[in-house]
Amino acid sequence: MKNKLIVPTILGLFCTCVVWGQNRPADRESVPIYRVTVIERTVKAVDYEYRGGPTPVDFRGTVLLPQAKGDAMVESKAGRTEIDARFQRLQAPTRYGAEYLTYVLWAITPEGHAKNLGEVLPGSSDHAHLHVTTDLQAFGLIVTAEPYSAVRQPSDVVVMENEIRPDTMGRIEEVQAKYELLPRGHYTYNVPAGFQSAEAQAERLPMDRYEALLEVYQAQNAVQIAQAAGADRYAPDTFAKAEELFRVAQQNQMQKADRSTIVTEARRAAQTAEDARAITIKRKQDEELAQARDQAAREQELRARAEADAQRAQSQASADRMQLEEERAARARAETEAAAARAVPLPPTVQPPVVVVQTEPAQPSASVDPQKTGTRVQLLQELSSAGMARDTPRGLVVTFPDADFRGTALSPDVYGGVSRIASIVAAHPGLYVEVDGHTSEGGSESRDQAFSYERAAAVREALVRSGVPVTAISSRGWGSSRPLVSNSSAAGREQNRRVEITISGDPIGSVASWDKTYPLIPQR
Repeated sequence: MKNKLIVPTILGLFCTCVVWGQNRPADRESVPIYRVTVIERTVKAVDYEYRGGPTPVDFRGTVLLPQAKGDAMVESKAGRTEIDARFQRLQAPTRYGAEYLTYVLWAITPEGHAKNLGEVLPGSSDHAHLHVTTDLQAFGLIVTAEPYSAVRQPSDVVVMENEIRPDTMGRIEEVQAKYELLPRGHYTYNVPAGFQSAEAQAERLPMDRYEALLEVYQAQNAVQIAQAAGADRYAPDTFAKAEELFRVAQQNQMQKADRSTIVTEARRAAQTAEDARAITIKRKQDEELAQARDQAAREQELRARAEADAQRAQSQASADRMQLEEERAARARAETEAAAARAVPLPPTVQPPVVVVQTEPAQPSASVDPQKTGTRVQLLQELSSAGMARDTPRGLVVTFPDADFRGTALSPDVYGGVSRIASIVAAHPGLYVEVDGHTSEGGSESRDQAFSYERAAAVREALVRSGVPVTAISSRGWGSSRPLVSNSSAAGREQNRRVEITISGDPIGSVASWDKTYPLIPQR
């Protein structure tokens, strides 16, 4: 019976993790894994003396497999370094998780490069022998549990590591292992619900059938891990080839082909699947890098556009100020010429007799200041060039209709008008600006109020950027509480959606230009 193996003894748990292609995700459940973390380790590396003859090193088990041990003879020869390693007391790798099916021997350089030296396959007595060569000169040796033998990066399940003996020849250097270990659970995937474990159908297998079966399961692990990483999308050609090789290995196994044929196809499938996984990781990284670059380019473009808009607004504001100054100078010249014309004496004329009625002289209203009224009329004319302006008891009001907005944002077409208003306000210290947002009935009261406030805030921000002092401006959102007309029609609702800029203050007084006082004169 020495050449017979009971499948659950070595495969045990791993037979519960197989997932065939026809299983649907909804029929799967997660496989629990054995949680042990061994991430950072100190490994002694040896710079083996070239052509110095064979030298021994030992292997000792880590906390994950403390009873394991082994030894190796290492010899540096011309063009290669030969390693003849023997291991004992290697228990089933599935004890660390259903995804781990085999052991792999790794050479780790002092710089952190990891190289797969080959699969460590224990026999029926938990012993294993491996004779390999490598092109490395200085390295440490570790053994890890892996889902398949074709992996190119060690997992963090380190079960054995080399131990320097007193008679080991070569320069010994203790280094902190820098190799990138894959995190636990990296190889975990889902299994179909109710899948029958091999433990429920234990079967004794000859060594050749056991080895072939193990290689097929490793190939299946490699294919499914590559698919979980996204290889079917990022490396479809390579992944499809791996699937085809795996199907061939399965068919050879079901047809009871010889071990060599089955193992050859299974290993090709695992190697091709690992290629697909590596390609996938690289292409994912390239994709993420490209996305980051595109995002940075978009942000830079937006910043440049915002700076250009600000520069244009500033230039427009300067031009508006110059135009206002020119208009004021022209108006002052016209008033001077008119005053000079009034000063020229008129020729005497014959006046008709006048009947004088003596009345009480009219007292001018103390609240009406002709100078402030003149300034108010002047500003109203200037504001009319920036938008729809009117004189009200509240102050001078400029209205921006719904068409001047894109949602809650101010349309770029009206930035010039906003800049002109800001220039007018900045030229008359003492004026105060109030921005009120209004909307039609379109939702809840809080929603309407928030919408109107966001529009008012957008106009306020544009005025501040154009030169209005922050302390001289405020904004409010009235929602639909102050409609101009009825909301029963579409035209009425559109008219009610507006933002009003009210300009008031001592320089323009508190009385509208069209408002007058009429003294009551008693009749005699």
